[in-house]
Amino acid sequence: MFYGTAVWDPWLIVGQIICLQCSFYLTLGVFMILFLGLRVPRLSLVYFFDYATLTYSTLTGWCVIASFLFTSLAGAVYMIFLVERARKCLDFSATLYIIHLFFCIVYGGWPSSMAWWVVNGTGLAIMALLAEYMCIKREQREIPMDRFHSRV
Repeated sequence: MFYGTAVWDPWLIVGQIICLQCSFYLTLGVFMILFLGLRVPRLSLVYFFDYATLTYSTLTGWCVIASFLFTSLAGAVYMIFLVERARKCLDFSATLYIIHLFFCIVYGGWPSSMAWWVVNGTGLAIMALLAEYMCIKREQREIPMDRFHSRV
């Protein structure tokens, strides 16, 4: 690859999407264990994919909401290392949440809860904007020139 040019590599993009999706669900699982581990007798996929668990009316619902929002924060950090480009953060975030919507539809039907849409829309916004901000900061860092000079 030459400076200033980018080669379109579909396998790289698919690999990045798979890695980001897997890290999203692994992190969501960790936060579910932390927030719900003592509240529910048994964790299951219901908390990941059923829109009815995202509710404002119970403490368990708030724990699920917190898990999703903290996962979106962690997802923004993952994007710094997996995507590395600020202009691609929105695309990858939207792709992640569209795939999550597909899994939710397959698991429990079309999400008809307004809370589900608000939480996932907020998570998408947090992930995309924070990842873009952090990638821009990373891209603007100065390149240290000391390593290019020989030490005699």
